[in-house]
Amino acid sequence: MREDLPFNLFEVNLSEADDSQLLQISEEFGLALDLKEMKRCKEYFSDRGRNPTDVELQSIAQTWSEHCYHRTFKGNTLIDGCKVKLFQDYIAKVTKDLSPSWCVSVFEDNAGIIKFDEDRAIAAKVETHNHPSAIEPFGGAATGIGGIIRDILGVWARPIANTDVLCFGPLNYSYEELLPGTKHPKYLLRGVTDGIGCYGNNMGVPTVNGAIYFDEGYVGNIAVYCGCIGTLPINAYVKDPKPGDVLVLAGGRTGRDGIHGVTFASVELTEESEESSRPAVQIANPIMEEKLKRAIISIRDERLGSAITDLGGGGLSSAVGEMAHSAGCGVSIHLDEVPLRTPDIDPWEIWISESQERMLVVVRERELERVLKIFENEEVEATPIGEFNVDGILRVNQRGDRVAKLDLDFLFNPPEITKKAVWKRPNIGEPQFSVPEDLEDILLRLLASPNVASKESVVRTYDHEVQGVTALKPLQGKYGGPNDAAVLKPFQDSWKGVVISSGINPSYGKIDPYWMAASAIGEAISNNIAVGGRRISLLDNFTWGNPDKPEQLGKLVRACKACYDFAKAFEAPFISGKDSLNNESPLGPVASTLLITAVGLIPDIRKAVSMELKEKGASLYIIGETYPEFGGSEYYKLFGFVGESVPKVKAKQTKERMDLITKAIDSGYINACHDLSEGGLGVAASEMAFSGGLGLELDLKKVPTSMRRDDFILFSESNGRFLVEVPKKLEGPFQELMASSACSRVGIVGGDRFSVEGLNAEKVIDAEISELREIWKRTLDGR
Repeated sequence: MREDLPFNLFEVNLSEADDSQLLQISEEFGLALDLKEMKRCKEYFSDRGRNPTDVELQSIAQTWSEHCYHRTFKGNTLIDGCKVKLFQDYIAKVTKDLSPSWCVSVFEDNAGIIKFDEDRAIAAKVETHNHPSAIEPFGGAATGIGGIIRDILGVWARPIANTDVLCFGPLNYSYEELLPGTKHPKYLLRGVTDGIGCYGNNMGVPTVNGAIYFDEGYVGNIAVYCGCIGTLPINAYVKDPKPGDVLVLAGGRTGRDGIHGVTFASVELTEESEESSRPAVQIANPIMEEKLKRAIISIRDERLGSAITDLGGGGLSSAVGEMAHSAGCGVSIHLDEVPLRTPDIDPWEIWISESQERMLVVVRERELERVLKIFENEEVEATPIGEFNVDGILRVNQRGDRVAKLDLDFLFNPPEITKKAVWKRPNIGEPQFSVPEDLEDILLRLLASPNVASKESVVRTYDHEVQGVTALKPLQGKYGGPNDAAVLKPFQDSWKGVVISSGINPSYGKIDPYWMAASAIGEAISNNIAVGGRRISLLDNFTWGNPDKPEQLGKLVRACKACYDFAKAFEAPFISGKDSLNNESPLGPVASTLLITAVGLIPDIRKAVSMELKEKGASLYIIGETYPEFGGSEYYKLFGFVGESVPKVKAKQTKERMDLITKAIDSGYINACHDLSEGGLGVAASEMAFSGGLGLELDLKKVPTSMRRDDFILFSESNGRFLVEVPKKLEGPFQELMASSACSRVGIVGGDRFSVEGLNAEKVIDAEISELREIWKRTLDGR
C-alpha cells in the first residue's frame, strides 16, 4: 500500500512474481486473467520500469474480460485442421457479404442502427444478464432491462419497446435434487419476470415481444435475454469526440454495487457464488433512468453532444477506455469529481463500479454549461470528470495524484488466444413406437406443456401498450392468442411500422447446434414474415458453456457456421449481438442456446396480419412440406425421447415461399397467418382456432408429406411452414400466386369444435375449442 496518499492505493509486485504468484494475484484481485494475460501485464510494466497499481490491473481485467472483449469470438479457433475466427469469419462476414444499404451502424456501438426511412433510424440491442439473475433474480433482471435501455440511449435513440426471452429449469423440478446455492426454477421465474415488469413499467417502455422456455439444462444456469428497440433521427447519430472535449458523468451516484460484474459474468457459478458474488449484482432505479432518458433526448435534439455511451460492464473503466480508443484520443479522468454514495470507496472501486443509471456524455467545452443545465432541469446529477487529449494515453487521477497510466493501444490489444474445438455428433438414436391410440389426449398434453402453454399470466404483468405505439400486441384478440411477432407504429406521421420477433430452439442443440442455429434464424424470420414484416435484420445472442472445453467450443463453431450459412441465404444481415460464455455450475454446462431476434419493417401497419381465425367458411391452407423431423420436438418430450431426426431448414425453398407470403399479404389475400413451430400442425391450428373463437375442420390427407402416420403429420416440427386463412372469394388468385410452392387446402373454418380427419378418413381428434383454450391457459396460471 502507498503510505503517502490520503486514500488506499496498492502497487502490485508483478516484477518479482513467478507463474504461480501471477495466478494468485489474478485470483485474489478478482481479475479472471489467465497466466498468458498476467505475463503480458508483467512484461508491459517491466518495460516501463515499474509495477502496476491496483487501479491499472483492474482496468486491464475489465477490458480484457470475456464479457467486454469477447476473447473467444475474436480469437483463433482450431477445428478439423482449420483456423477460424468466430466473429470475423461467420457473424460479421454475413453483413459484409450482403452489404445492405439500410445499415447505418453495425457492431461498432452500443446498439445496431438501421434505416427506417431516409431521415429516421431504428436502434436495436439484446443483452444477457444470466449470472446476476441467477444470484438475485429480481435485481438481476431489472438491471438487465435498465442496462439494455441505456444501450439504446447510448446511440442517441429514444427507447420505444422492450423484449425479453427467459430460460428456466422445469417448474416441477424436485426441491430435493437442487444443489446448494441453486435456486428453484419457480422462485427464479417469479423474481425475473417481476424485475422485468417493474423496471419497464416504471420507465414507461412497453414489453412487446418475448418467450419463456423450460429445460433441465437451465437448472444450474438460467438464461435471461433483455432487448430494447429505439428510434432516432439519422443525422442525430453523432460519435465524434475530439481532443479538448469534456466527459460528463450523469445519473446515479457511484457505489460498491456491481463491483467485478464483468469478471463475475466471465466465470462459472459455484456453490459459493450466492455469497461471494452478490456485490456484483447492481441496484436498479428506474425512476432515475427515466429522468436521465429525458435529459439525453433533449441534448440529442439540441445537437449538443459529440459522443455518448452507457456505463455498463466494467463501469468507467470500460466506457472511458473504449470511447477514447475508438476516437484515437488520449484521456484524463479525475476520480475525485465522481459523485459517490459513500465517501470511503477506494479508487479502483470507483473506476470499475457498475452502479446503475449512469451515462457518459461527451460535449464540446462551449456546450458544457447548456448540457449541465438540461440535466439540472431534470433533477439529474451531472459532473465533468475529465477531458480528451491527443496522446493516446489513459490517465486516472485521484485528488491530484496519478493512480493509473496506460497506453490505450496496449489496453485494447490483449494477447490473442487460440483454442481447440472438437465436434462429435452424439449417438442418440431414433425411438421406435406405435401411433398412440388417443391423439386428442396427446394434443391436450402438448397444449399444456410448459413450452407451448400460454404465457399470459406473465405477459399481463408487463405493460405492452404504454406510449401507444403497439399496433400488433403479444396477446391477440378477445381470447389472448399468441401472435408470432409485435408490430409497432413508431411515428405519428407514417403508417410504416417496425416488426419484432424472435427464434429459439435449445432442444435441437442437444442433437446438433448447427441445425439449432438454423432453426432459430428460420423461426425468427418466419415469425416476422407471418405478420407482414420484410427487409429483416438479425441480432445474435449466445449463451454457452466453458469455451476452454473443446467439446463446448466445437458446438459453438457449429452454431456460428450455421449463422453465416442461413442468415446469408435469407439475406438478413446481423447488426448487433452478444455472447455469454462460461455458463457452468456444479450441474454442468448450460443448455447451448442461441437466441435470434429479427427486426423487420412493414410498409403499412394497417395490413398487418394476426394469427387468429376470423371468418366462417374461409379455407385454411398449409404452405410448405412436412417431413419426419422429431428430434428435440415437444412431441418426443412427452415420451421422454430426444431423437436424432432434428428439423432441418431448406433455405432456398423457405425463402421462396416467404416471398410469396409477403406478396399474398400485400395483395390482401390472407386473413390470418401462423408460423408452425413447437408442437407442429396440431398446436398451430389449435391456437388459430381457439384464439379466434372459431372451429376448424382439418384433413390430414391433404397435407403435403410422404409420411403415413397421423401423429407424425400432426406433430412434426419441420421448419419454414405456415398456416394461412384465405377468404372463399380470394382462393382463386391466392392459389394462382402460390402455384410454384408446396401449398394445399387442408381445412375449413366454422363451428365450435376442432376436428381432425386422419389418413383413414376417420376422425382422430374432435374437441371443443373452449376445452383446448382452457388447457392451454391453465399451466402457468399460478406461475
